[in-house]
Amino acid sequence: MEQMKRFIHVYTGEGKGKTTAAVGLAVRAKSRQLKVLFAQFMKSEHNGGETALLKELSVDVRIFKEIKSPLFYPDIDVKQMREMAIKRLNEILSVANRYDMIIIDEFNNLVRSKILPEEYALEFIDRFPEETELVLTGRGATEEMIARADYVTYMKAIKHPHKEGLSAREGIEY
Repeated sequence: MEQMKRFIHVYTGEGKGKTTAAVGLAVRAKSRQLKVLFAQFMKSEHNGGETALLKELSVDVRIFKEIKSPLFYPDIDVKQMREMAIKRLNEILSVANRYDMIIIDEFNNLVRSKILPEEYALEFIDRFPEETELVLTGRGATEEMIARADYVTYMKAIKHPHKEGLSAREGIEY
């Protein structure tokens, strides 16, 4: 990537498409020979086919499936999840300057679910290398996180078949 100021992107909101938008940005970056890291929290390896495709495109994909959402796993130890999440984010910070773009899927949700304190999330954003584009997805980006971003997209659900009781479809919703 030619030397330029990096930007921070936030995809948030209650609607569908945050991860999909980030995957599209990763594909665009790879099409221009940029080095991309796609890190995913709170999802399983088989949550969607996007990560398999990104791997085929030589995107460095890291799935931290050990960090689970308290919404779906109410008995998890949030303190233990916090320690693991901070460890993984510090690992990302330690290699960030090797990449042109780093996407952290469900980062905002780590804050929303109280796994990450907002103060840590803001510090993480502030410590991120200026030469690496940072993309953060997930519901619940805070006002301060949004204030630090250069691009903010809020996905709003207007209508969704799930509200009519229809199941998610492979290749469309997952």
